[in-house]
Parts: sequence; C-alpha cells; structure tokens
Amino acid sequence: MTEAVYTILSGLNRAGYEAYIVGGAVRDKLMHKEPHDYDITTSARPEEIVATARKEGWQCIESVGRSFGVSLILIGGQTYEVATFRDESYGEDSHRPEKIWYAQTLQEDVKRRDFTVNALAQDKEGRIYDYVGGVKDISKKTLRAVGDASVRFQEDALRLFRLCRFAGKLDFTVHKETQRAMPTAFERVKGLSAERVVAEIERLLVTPAAYKGLDILVRSGLGNMTCRRRENGRYTDVPILPECTHLQYTPQSYPYHVFDAWVHTLAVIAHTPPDLTLRYAALFHDVAKGLEGVRGTKDGRYTDYGHERVGADMTAAVLRRWQCNEKLINRVVWLVKTHMQYHALSASPEANVRRWLRREGTRGDFSRNTDLAEAVRQATVLSVADAKGCRPDSDTTGIESFGEYVQLLVQTLPITTKDLNYPPELPKLCGSYTGDCLRVLLKRVQDGALENDSAVLYEASRRWLKRQLQIREEEHG
Repeated sequence: MTEAVYTILSGLNRAGYEAYIVGGAVRDKLMHKEPHDYDITTSARPEEIVATARKEGWQCIESVGRSFGVSLILIGGQTYEVATFRDESYGEDSHRPEKIWYAQTLQEDVKRRDFTVNALAQDKEGRIYDYVGGVKDISKKTLRAVGDASVRFQEDALRLFRLCRFAGKLDFTVHKETQRAMPTAFERVKGLSAERVVAEIERLLVTPAAYKGLDILVRSGLGNMTCRRRENGRYTDVPILPECTHLQYTPQSYPYHVFDAWVHTLAVIAHTPPDLTLRYAALFHDVAKGLEGVRGTKDGRYTDYGHERVGADMTAAVLRRWQCNEKLINRVVWLVKTHMQYHALSASPEANVRRWLRREGTRGDFSRNTDLAEAVRQATVLSVADAKGCRPDSDTTGIESFGEYVQLLVQTLPITTKDLNYPPELPKLCGSYTGDCLRVLLKRVQDGALENDSAVLYEASRRWLKRQLQIREEEHG
C-alpha cells in the first residue's frame, strides 16, 4: 500500500476505529498487480472521520458523499475515499439503493458488495479479511456473486454489465450459479440509463479479455434487453445489442472459416489491441453475416456478399443509438465498410491501390493525409485480426507487409491543398491565382502526374500561371 494509505489507516486506528483497504486494491494485490486506486472503509462515522482528519492535519472534504457515508481525504495531492461501514436496501430504482444505514461490522459491509473478489479487506499490517470466499475464487479465476446472485443482480441491475466487464478485465470465468441467475434480473435492466450501460460496455471493450465479457453479454440474452434514455421529459427504450444475437447461430464454411460467425467475431476481438475504435470495428465487422438478403450459398458453401456494406449501416445505427461521438462513428463505419476491400487490395497492382487511396481520400472522411494514414494502419490491424480469426494458423505476413507499404504510400498522397509540399514562394508567384493553382496541383499529384515535391510543384505552378496569363491575354485580344 502507499505511504498515504498507511497514514490514513494508522490515524483512524489511533483514534480507536477499525480501518481497512477494501475492494479492487486488495484483489489486485493478491493477483500481483499494482492497484490504481485505494478505497478505504472504516467503523468511524463521517463526523468522526472529519474530526480525525483535523487532529491528524489532513485536508478533508466533508460535503462530498455524505449521504453515502463517504468522506474525501487529501494527502500529498492525492484524494482518497474513506467510507463508513454501511448496508443498504433497494426499491424500484434499478441501480441506486433506496435506503442506506451504517453497519456495525466489516462483515456486514462486505456482504452488500457485488462479487466475492471485490469483497476482500486488508488492514495496515497486511492481514486479509475474507468473509465470502474471495481469496479462493481468485485462485480459481472465478467470478461469483456475494451471497444469492439473484438478489445481488436484482438489487442493482448494472451489476449484470459489471459482471461482463470484470470477466474481460480479470480474464476470469463466471461461476455457473452466478451466470444462471442473470436472467432473473433482466426486467430490471429496463430501468437503467443508456449512458451507464454504454459506459460499462465501452469499459468492457478495452479490457484484456473483452471477448469473454462480450460472449456472456450475448449468449446470456442480456444484449437483447432494453435500457432507457430520458428525452423531452419522457423515457424512451434503447435496445442494447440485439444486432449480434443471430451471429451465434450463423455457420460459416470450411476451409475459409473454422468457427461460426460469433466465435469468429470473438477471435477477431481477441487479436486486436485494447483500443475502442478497433474493438468496435472488430465487434461489428461481420454483424450482417447470416441475415436475409445477405446470406446465400454457392457451390455448397455459405456466402455473405455485401455484408460489409449492410454491416456498416447497422454499425452506424447502433453507435448513433448509443450516442457515440461522430468522429468515432465515422471511423468505425469506414473500417467495417472497407474491411473486405482491404483484403482484396493486398493482392492488387500498385495502380489499383493508388486509385483506391485517391478515392477514399477525396470522399470527405479524412481532412488530412495523416488521418487517412491512421485509418490505413487501423485497417491493417483489423485485417490481420480478421485473418487470424478465420483460421488460427493463418499466415498474416503478407497483409502486414502490405499495410506497411500502404502507410508509406499514403504519406505521399495529399488529401487537401494543405498536404501539398509547395514552397513559400508559390503564393507570391501566383498571387490571386494561388487557390486555383493549388487545386489543379492537388488533382495532378493525386492522379500521379506530379510528385509532391517543393521544386516540382513550383515549376508546375510557374507553367500553369504562364498558361493562364496567356489565355487571359488572348481573351482580351
């Protein structure tokens, strides 16, 4: 533990109160990971925490979290939450407790928590307090609800999504009784805010084993539920992720694929780095496979011609429903829409690749060639993951080399006139003709007729200006 945490625990102990680190920090220590933050729980009431802080010379923010028995202590520029032992009961609200009261013991406090691995405590001497079997579950890499799983989920339906996230974060397997209890709280999901649900899903997406949590989300039926959003004074239903449900029942043909569409999707996610844009693209890249109008057969094998275009539209619909930002939406949709074409381009002549880059660069999705270069890098990562998700033994050296080549190529391809490497003398030469001249030069560089080189562009601008002046002179006789 940090020196500041030890100081807080020691100060509360000197004042006659129990005090412990609790939750994720204890779990992480037992898993030999460095905790990112520390939560402290104590038998002291809020006013007693404040009094102790004053006596010890700590800065304490009294007004924050008082209704939950939480005080904030600042030491060395770092803020620490110190919470009084508490218990709670839930009512109609799907997430927030209806009543909160102070508990008398640590055991009462930990038994209200979500999962056993998050319900461990540690004192300043390093002793672990485990009333729920959390240490054993960590050793077995198991996620299990504290007490009755049905009760825990019905108390706070957001715990269903936290279960998925922790499966991905910790790379743990969910205990069968805990997983069986999930549907008992599905009706409560309707009362959750869409903002909270989407935040949990996005946190899940960037976990090391995101595929595990997503598999639970989809196979349990949780993705078929709706949450809600308040708009214009009334609540509207927001579907969570029904678009992925059919993938688990969508077969694919050997030898190109060895998995069904959903397991393939999970494998692609597993082979992408924990980046939100790439994980979204991996999740949705084949979302339209198996759908009516897309699924067909040819020579005894399944086909899904055009699934990338239909999937791009579906992706845009989901991300807009979730109110993601437009920049993220546009990039994810572009990656989904182009992922099949990118595979094909890797075996195409350079002229085809250049034409594709020019076309993509002028469609308005990219403001600079650096944006297109980043998109190409992401497309390469997705393509490599896609190949490995088709067959684990896939050789991806070709697509990786192609990606490196295209990234170098795109750096020479200007998207706007700002990407042209013209010298400062050019505007002086062209004067009021500068804008028209640059647009002509841009087109010629994009077409491959000119190099994006300072001297080349200056000479081309000089010749263009000479022609324009001649034309103007002829027109005025």
